[in-house]
Amino acid sequence: MFKVGQGFDLHRLEKGRRFILGGVEIDYPLGLLGHSDADVLCHAIIDALLGAVGESDIGTLFPDTDAKFKDIDSTLLLKEVFELVKSKGYRINNIDTSILAQEPKMKPYIPKIRENLSKLLNLDTENIGVKAKTMEHLGIIGTSQAVAVLANVLVEKLQ
Repeated sequence: MFKVGQGFDLHRLEKGRRFILGGVEIDYPLGLLGHSDADVLCHAIIDALLGAVGESDIGTLFPDTDAKFKDIDSTLLLKEVFELVKSKGYRINNIDTSILAQEPKMKPYIPKIRENLSKLLNLDTENIGVKAKTMEHLGIIGTSQAVAVLANVLVEKLQ
């Protein structure tokens, strides 16, 4: 049995924060604001995985009211969700994501992000799509106030 999950996340850009995507630090003067490290890519993938296996969302599993998640590395949360997916008898077939950001340019970072996600999720890089789109200077993303990510996953129930 195959199941599809989708995820979305958006975080504001702020001074004094690191900019982390897929566990990779992006060289940029602004970073993503959030309770954790605000890695929107990991967060969107987490929600997609949780949805695919019939679980709740990232905020329910890792609430921003819990101090133990303050500034946590989101790759640790992704690993925990990956273990949950496996414990329910599923494996990940592929992941496809779109990063929505006017700035910075993502192209130089995409190979490293794909490689990092590959290691975290024990998935070939050919099964991990990471694309980047600008918003043509429109809205809060287009004016470089925020970054968002859309994620889709396909999981398969193992016998």
